Amino acid sequence: MAEHIPFVTSEDACSLVQSLYQDAEIVRVPLDRADRLVGLLPNGPKIWLDPTVDGLHDLDTRRSRPDWANPWFDYISSIPSVKRIADPAFQAKPVVSDVHSFARALLDRCVAHKPAWITVPQLPLVNGNERNKINRALASEAGKWKSHAGFKGTFILPLVFTHQDQVNGKTQRNPKIQQAERCYHDAQADGFWVVDNDLRDESGSKTLRNTRFPAIVCLHQELNERIPSKIRIAGPYWGMNLVLWARDLVDYPAIGIGLGYQYSLAGGPSRPAAPRLALSPLRRRTGVGQLKPWLDQVLSKLGPSHPAYTRFDYLRRNLSLLKAPPRAREQVAKFYKKWFDSIAAAPKTGRSMALFQDLSAAYALGKTLPDLDHSEGTARRPEAVVEPLMLSCL
Repeated sequence: MAEHIPFVTSEDACSLVQSLYQDAEIVRVPLDRADRLVGLLPNGPKIWLDPTVDGLHDLDTRRSRPDWANPWFDYISSIPSVKRIADPAFQAKPVVSDVHSFARALLDRCVAHKPAWITVPQLPLVNGNERNKINRALASEAGKWKSHAGFKGTFILPLVFTHQDQVNGKTQRNPKIQQAERCYHDAQADGFWVVDNDLRDESGSKTLRNTRFPAIVCLHQELNERIPSKIRIAGPYWGMNLVLWARDLVDYPAIGIGLGYQYSLAGGPSRPAAPRLALSPLRRRTGVGQLKPWLDQVLSKLGPSHPAYTRFDYLRRNLSLLKAPPRAREQVAKFYKKWFDSIAAAPKTGRSMALFQDLSAAYALGKTLPDLDHSEGTARRPEAVVEPLMLSCL
């Protein structure tokens, strides 16, 4: 079984799991969509259900409006005591009976789907300690439910960071890690999942190389020292999840399915994503608006004898078909699967070097190519996405 964990949120994603990721050991599904998605997944992978409590980070912005239906809000509103759990004043002084009814209702709904894994209800992390008490209380009630309900599956503690200030400095990380250790034990958790909702690892920003990626690595090293778990998950990201996995800092990279390479909190606004395609020799994605003239330049520069020519040529010849949103998503998902499998084929102790060499080849090629369209911003240089990832591998 493959060690990646697909995060599915739609019927389209389920179809791609059926065709491309059926070898996954486990697939994560949000509880509010479980009724319509679980039956669309292949039989092989186990199900990880997430009650998507992280949407309570800002409940007011997620309230249903006449011009925007929000199924997540409708689902979460049916859970007892939800308004109190989302209230900052209550979070500072939680009442056990309300926390109990909230956690029990969520976990009872999860277990009805017979999942192998369940996410422990937790609110996302904030810069201060104002959510420590509510998250300790939720973890404790989840642990009690696990014992009383006789749940034999796996509990995953989520650590959803919402701003880089919570991760970038050791002084800021220390209290978050101490809190995570307490909640892990209170919940009787079996593993933990870490994602930085604020991390855009495809941005090409210099701060990724100099600050963000080193801090993410340190965060996982420090968590592993305090929580010796056999189930460690990171992502979804575009590439940093693969770096952490290749370095054996996590056991599973969480992955998007052609879309979703930056984690979004539950219940937020759903905006159609502009199509993006994978430039497989460069180990990155790009928009399609001005891709045709750029590919013409690349093919002219490389020539038919270059090893990457065939893949760029295929993209150029099929661009009109591939840039349609469903085909673009499938193209990216296919690339990502092949990319993951190529690194997974290396011995576990050699994966970090294999990924380093893979990204180094993409970096060297990108240095020889013209800039992409200005809409790529700080990632306009072809090698901009892989350079900070490459430097984080070893």
